[in-house]
Amino acid sequence: MASPVSNQTLNSADKPLLRALRGETGAPPSLWLMRQAGRYLPEYRELRKQAGSFLELCYNPALAAEVTLQPITRFHMDAAILFSDILVIPDALGVDLSFVEGEGPRLTPLKNLRDIEALRPDRIADHLAPVYETVERVAAGLPEGAALIGFAGAPWTVATYMIEGGTSRDFTATRSWALRDPESFQRLIDILVAATVEYLIDQLRHGAEAIQIFDSWAGVLSESEFRRWSLAPMKAIVEGVRAACPEAPIIGFPRGAGAMMRDYVLETGVDGISIDSATPVAWAAQTLQPHCAVQGNLDPLCLLYGGSRMSDEITAILDALAGGPFVFNLGHGIVPATPPEHVAELVETVRGWRP
Repeated sequence: MASPVSNQTLNSADKPLLRALRGETGAPPSLWLMRQAGRYLPEYRELRKQAGSFLELCYNPALAAEVTLQPITRFHMDAAILFSDILVIPDALGVDLSFVEGEGPRLTPLKNLRDIEALRPDRIADHLAPVYETVERVAAGLPEGAALIGFAGAPWTVATYMIEGGTSRDFTATRSWALRDPESFQRLIDILVAATVEYLIDQLRHGAEAIQIFDSWAGVLSESEFRRWSLAPMKAIVEGVRAACPEAPIIGFPRGAGAMMRDYVLETGVDGISIDSATPVAWAAQTLQPHCAVQGNLDPLCLLYGGSRMSDEITAILDALAGGPFVFNLGHGIVPATPPEHVAELVETVRGWRP
């Protein structure tokens, strides 16, 4: 295992993303975009053909590193986010996983406690070694001033895929299991917490400088469910990662959590919170920003269509949030049909903003 990255690397004074996550304010603010590497870029589509399947691309260090760096080369973002997928964790645990073109992920669903106990946490290190090699390659290839973000899916969101067998509209199987038998469901969450902590620590030790944890389906949970299945696991992950890498900034993204985001920030101790497009920016500035950096939250469809509406929305977000620690981003990932020139316009608008 590689030795931990130095504090000097994690606290580089010339990296805008890391400054923002330490609570500093900059004008213009730091900038990167969720799913900034992917299908909307023609250079990505060319590499995707070479890789074979999407999963093979995630496990090909040379190609995955090149994909990670493509938006940095083209748009000069302040951060690269590792090209991978949140479902490499269940894949590493031994769940059968494939990606169907035009449909998304397909997994053999977990049905009972016996299926949970058959998972293989001992496979994490070896199975995900190609991802760590990708991290090393990207860290070596980043331009000066750009940071590298590692990431993972939050246990609740990853569990939904493992139980539903793929994406879902209502998550009936997962929520029913959690309500019917919370003890066995807790066992799955505990396994995912431990696997996620191990995975994130190894990303940091191989060159990532910050991490983001995506809880994409947190918004389907009631308040009590959110506290048990989203907030509590995130708190455990933050504590586990910080025990090994205390200087590493951590961003949480409990998508759709609404007013529960305040408790999420205060109780997990994250350094930054990514807000979705439905979150009022004035509320975020007043309620969240005094406690951590805020990241967000342009609607990806505004980016898709561009023009004056996009420019107006960008300016409104900046006016509301850029007076404090802030990272400009989207409220969710880039839509595949987005024209790359719209991303270039977004970057130009953010870079040109002044208070």
